[in-house]
Amino acid sequence: MICFCSQPMRTIAVLGGGIGGLATSYYLCRNPQVTKVIVLESSSRFGGWLWSTRRSDGAVFEHGPRGIRPAGAVGRNTLNMVEELGLEGEVLPVTYSHIASKNRYLYVNGQLHKMPSRISELLRTVPPFSRPLLLSVASELLVTKSKEDDESIHSFVSRRLGKELADIAVDSLCRGVFAGDCRKLSVRSCFPPFYDAEQRRGSLILGMLLGSGPTPVISPGSLAQRSIKESWAQWSLRRGVESLPESLAEYLQQSGKVQLHREAAVKQIHPSASGWKVHLEDGVVSADHIISALPAKALSSVLPSSCQPLIQQLQDVSSVTVAVINLEYEGSILPVMGFGHLVPSSEDRGLLGVVYDSIPFPQHNRPDGQTTRLTVMMGGAWFQEVFGPPEAVTEEHLIARATEAVQCHLGVTTAPIWSRVALQRDCIPQYYLGHFSKVESMRHFIRENNLPLSLTGSSYDGVSVNDVIFSGRTAVQELLGTGV
Repeated sequence: MICFCSQPMRTIAVLGGGIGGLATSYYLCRNPQVTKVIVLESSSRFGGWLWSTRRSDGAVFEHGPRGIRPAGAVGRNTLNMVEELGLEGEVLPVTYSHIASKNRYLYVNGQLHKMPSRISELLRTVPPFSRPLLLSVASELLVTKSKEDDESIHSFVSRRLGKELADIAVDSLCRGVFAGDCRKLSVRSCFPPFYDAEQRRGSLILGMLLGSGPTPVISPGSLAQRSIKESWAQWSLRRGVESLPESLAEYLQQSGKVQLHREAAVKQIHPSASGWKVHLEDGVVSADHIISALPAKALSSVLPSSCQPLIQQLQDVSSVTVAVINLEYEGSILPVMGFGHLVPSSEDRGLLGVVYDSIPFPQHNRPDGQTTRLTVMMGGAWFQEVFGPPEAVTEEHLIARATEAVQCHLGVTTAPIWSRVALQRDCIPQYYLGHFSKVESMRHFIRENNLPLSLTGSSYDGVSVNDVIFSGRTAVQELLGTGV
């Protein structure tokens, strides 16, 4: 642990003004040891992938993450931050008893199939599966644990729960969460509780029942307590999730400690006597310490050549491009009610899934007249294969493909009355096999060379909004050696 507790940190530069950089800056500016934080964001806006369109008629559309889960230490941590920012009155909760929580679908063999959500559905054969899921669950207890230090998610689930579950359910889940290929993604890095359950308890089921190891202790504030009491499955904000980075930026602006710079792309960083010189297009910033919330590849391109081993490892962290197509239809057009449906790669490689946004968050519909908002997610690990280079694909082609999927999967024959395409380039890092040891190596290099540098953001310790916020908190704790 690099700890500068003995003296105040004069200036910390935070690279990247997405949710990771803003959350890191939030925890920094609340610490009395820090006197100045400089946030450097290359684009014209803060918030990164948390991006909402608010139409003048009151409708809200999300172009990135939408519902955020309140569960676990990382979920409580985010809700505590939401409360500290004064946003508790803006929260839109979705409970476990809500139809959007109970009904989730898979599109397999040209049909929608509801995923089992009740015990009775686990006891019988429910399409698209060929046998009761309880049989897979019961036999999982007898599977011996792996001695490998990592494994693909597909291999892990095939071994423990059967190939059919891996091919259909888990393949679809990984496309929904990571826009990625479960045959390449690491179980240890993408689903640490699964890996830990097998290592500690010898079984996923026993791990879920008995716990799979220590978790961070985060005391729930009143909003997090409310989420537990009311059994929230997910939540959003009244004006869209972009309200969270907007509120963070406002808080930082008013703190008196933080300088926020947009359109300030980092060109190069060089070691200096006191820490770093950060070279921008139009000047140089001096900092005692850098916390990078940049994507790993972006950081690799600005580090000095003396960091060559670190540069190589950062370049090895790949990411995928996702086309997010928001569609609005007149009237109530859905044949089923639920959160949405996912599509396994065996069914359609280019189409990841469709979210029925109006079901979990009807508050985001325009207030007058009945409409249905959907989001179609496409591409991910299959983008290049299906659509070609991202820079060459047209919005018209993506909208046509999305509306065709809505027609085919949901039987919707009318055309949308509004649409918006967001091509999110390199938006989700892919934690391939061995990711955990790569990240350990990066941090080892930083420690061994006493570099005044911390790594945070979605390239390292989890891709969810909660994980990224918590990663910022952890980086600040490790740097300053105190609670946040």
